Amino acid sequence: MTRKIVYSVALGVFVCTTVLTLVSLLTTHWVTYSVTASTGSTFSKRLGLHESCSSVADPACRPFPSDDDCRDDKTFCSLWRTSGFLLSFATIVELATLVSFLVVLAGGKFKREGGWRLIGGFLLADAVVEFASMGIVAWLFENDSQFVVPGWSLDYSFYLCTTSASVSVLLAAVLAASAYILPPEDDYESLEDPFDG
Repeated sequence: MTRKIVYSVALGVFVCTTVLTLVSLLTTHWVTYSVTASTGSTFSKRLGLHESCSSVADPACRPFPSDDDCRDDKTFCSLWRTSGFLLSFATIVELATLVSFLVVLAGGKFKREGGWRLIGGFLLADAVVEFASMGIVAWLFENDSQFVVPGWSLDYSFYLCTTSASVSVLLAAVLAASAYILPPEDDYESLEDPFDG
């Protein structure tokens, strides 16, 4: 049976993975382009799921993909926006997971005995959504013509998302394993019979 300490540690780790997801969603470091000119100056462009930043643009950051970005390649824009939507949706799934952790922890022994199924389901759903979002970006990086120019690379937001999804799968497996491996916890002690003499 999964014990309170297992849920508490899993909750702490999951809060960290949620932070990783939020950072990957809110930063413009999914795909980065950087090249140094012969003059020594460096040009860089960073793409996030909702914003693009450039070292030579004014303003430096703008919404991405914009209508101008989508004139020639509607498929790229549709897929990129889908990836952004999926990761935004993953944060909602993570919020539901956090609430389910709190309900199970506050619910006593009975909730802890079966709560791993609900939490594990949320964790796996979160991982699937995050892996789908990350997979779309990886596919676009490998197959879209705008990334053919040397200098483009996947950046840390991509890897934060990968780590977050992987840890969610690992947490689901740990909760399931603890439910079957750990012995039942005893919330009470047997009282001695006063008539036993």
